Amino acid sequence: MAAGFTSGSRSLQDRFDTRALADRIDGLLVSDTISEDDRAFIEGRDMFFLATADAEGRPTCSYKGGEPGFVRVLDEHTVMFPSYDGNGMYLSAGNVLENADVGMLFIDLERGHRMRLDGTATIDADDEMVNEYPEAQFVVRVRARAVYPNCPRYIHRYQLVERSRFVPQTGRPTPVPAWKRSDWALDALPEHDPARDPGEREVLGR
Repeated sequence: MAAGFTSGSRSLQDRFDTRALADRIDGLLVSDTISEDDRAFIEGRDMFFLATADAEGRPTCSYKGGEPGFVRVLDEHTVMFPSYDGNGMYLSAGNVLENADVGMLFIDLERGHRMRLDGTATIDADDEMVNEYPEAQFVVRVRARAVYPNCPRYIHRYQLVERSRFVPQTGRPTPVPAWKRSDWALDALPEHDPARDPGEREVLGR
């Protein structure tokens, strides 16, 4: 079973008579490899949701955004994405260092399509691929355990208004978020954080 049904999953499948359906989906649609169609879908996204848990199994879920293609498919078993500057808490990445099991949920909110990728994540401070992403602090690689589509019927339709101006881009100063200039945050920032002295950088209220 690529999906890895638990005893809890099985108990609910049996309660609602979906065991046969679950096994059919698992056998036909769940794989540990990333197909060319999967690659196109993943690399076309500008966001995804990342689920992680700490060593004690306490979960968190985070939103990851970037330019389309910021999640790269390196081969049929591996994806990679950057970690940009955030709020400095490193909840998701910190979990990865303690518990490598992660879940990634990709959604196309305009066309109503989604897929999941569950796997094992690694963070290597010396990973040379970090240079592929402007201002990335490090990259996360995920080796797929299960790749599968998800039922789209409950996806609400949204349209893109604008992409975040905070996503780092080559040749353009990245704006400083206004919250970093707040009294409660400014003196606690890392020593070389641009928000301490934004200079030519624009300060935006997000």
